[in-house]
Amino acid sequence: MKRALLLFLLALFLSPGMAAEDKSGDPQALVRDTSERMLSVLRAQREQLEKHPERIYDLVNEIVIPHFDFSRISRWVLGKYWRQATPEQRRRFENEFRTLLVKTYATSLLEFIDDQFRYPPVRMKPGAKRVTVRTDVIRQGAQPVRIEYRLFRGRDGWKAYDVLVEGVSLVANYRSSFAEEIRKSGLDALIARLAEHNRKASAH
Repeated sequence: MKRALLLFLLALFLSPGMAAEDKSGDPQALVRDTSERMLSVLRAQREQLEKHPERIYDLVNEIVIPHFDFSRISRWVLGKYWRQATPEQRRRFENEFRTLLVKTYATSLLEFIDDQFRYPPVRMKPGAKRVTVRTDVIRQGAQPVRIEYRLFRGRDGWKAYDVLVEGVSLVANYRSSFAEEIRKSGLDALIARLAEHNRKASAH
């Protein structure tokens, strides 16, 4: 599961939401161009990031966060509990969930600097609002890892709302584990746990 989450964050940080003056263009081109852009930044700053890995947070917040639809992901992760939550609970959960994803595995991006990426052809009907874009991560001495981005096109262009690693939805995984925790302890307890986890991560 941890490896899957690492790959989810890789997918998140290299997602097509980050790129793009052409907001209505080819989603695969956005994936490819953004991947190359992000990897280029990581490679250029490899030495500094190895000494100060916390600087990755700034890169993520600058490049990724404004363009990735965490609101939609948060709604789907909580499912029925989102509908039952107050506006304040929703705001707090979305903030803590986003911080969890960013801080927990941001430094792990350094593991992927030297990997290669392939982009099989995308099947998409003209005018489609939703599409799946596949990326194969080629790791030395290991089998390729298939990552599939589920994207939708809205007023702000293409944005990812789920990522599948080898066919497994990360949104579904979080949804299952969070639902169990909410049933046992309540949504406020889940938010408090995430906040405490994020606070400790920031202290290191």
